[in-house]
Amino acid sequence: MVIQQQTMSANGILLLDKPTGMTSNAALGRAKRIIGIKKAGHTGTLDPMASGLLTLCFGQATKVAAFLLEADKTYEADVRLGLTTDSEDATGEVLERRPVPVLDDVRLDAVLQQFRGPIEQIPPMHSALKHKGRRLYELARRGESVERPPRAVVIHALELLGRDEDTLRLRVHCTKGTYIRSLARDIGQALGCGAHLSGLRRTASAPFSVDDAVALEALESLARAEAHALMLPPDQALAHLPAVELDDQQARRIAQGQRLAQLRPAHAGQVRIYGPSAFVGIGEMDGQGRLKPVRLFTGG
Repeated sequence: MVIQQQTMSANGILLLDKPTGMTSNAALGRAKRIIGIKKAGHTGTLDPMASGLLTLCFGQATKVAAFLLEADKTYEADVRLGLTTDSEDATGEVLERRPVPVLDDVRLDAVLQQFRGPIEQIPPMHSALKHKGRRLYELARRGESVERPPRAVVIHALELLGRDEDTLRLRVHCTKGTYIRSLARDIGQALGCGAHLSGLRRTASAPFSVDDAVALEALESLARAEAHALMLPPDQALAHLPAVELDDQQARRIAQGQRLAQLRPAHAGQVRIYGPSAFVGIGEMDGQGRLKPVRLFTGG
């Protein structure tokens, strides 16, 4: 079955390569001025010190943002050994310096193996999580520290890309909510010398790659129509969902919020819905061939 995708010039996904030294919200604000669409959001904050893929949703594409927030992420991280900071990254105050032991490949891989698969992390104090209604970073700026319950995450892959005497370069493929700063901290503790995150770049946020992203500087050099041409249709964020193709009458009924029955295949769960020539939206099938609309997209 061939699915025809709908290109929506005012409603789409922009893959932005965020530079270092800028907040995610600031990068979104500059992109909004170029695109000229007020309704927009990003799907996973990058710290100012980090660069890389920031997925931006404009217009009706914000309806798929929740799927992208849940997506796995991939990073390239520099971990500086022998030095810990209060923020767990290079922006913080130095807390302790310790000598870095001589590491052979066997010992280093044994330590990294401890962090592959399901693990629990204690989030950093310098984070946006809340404690009794206050952001942790607000408390940290006041010199306060509170107990943070560990959070379950999964490190699908942890690969050593290179190293020198005091720095490890790692590739991390992980679930949402993973703090790479905390991973660097914990690796340093396991090695017995402490560590902090000295550099970070997001290279992927499923299903998208930074290789397909536009740099902010390049985006700002484009005319609005050229910038719109870079946007991807919203359904590209939903490639993991099965597709259901409807005829014209069925598509009109779904677009009006009606439910359909006696459809095939009898998949159970969320699906992408397509009419004869356009993406219609997201639906839910019950396994008995019945389809109900969940989130609909209008043209334009």
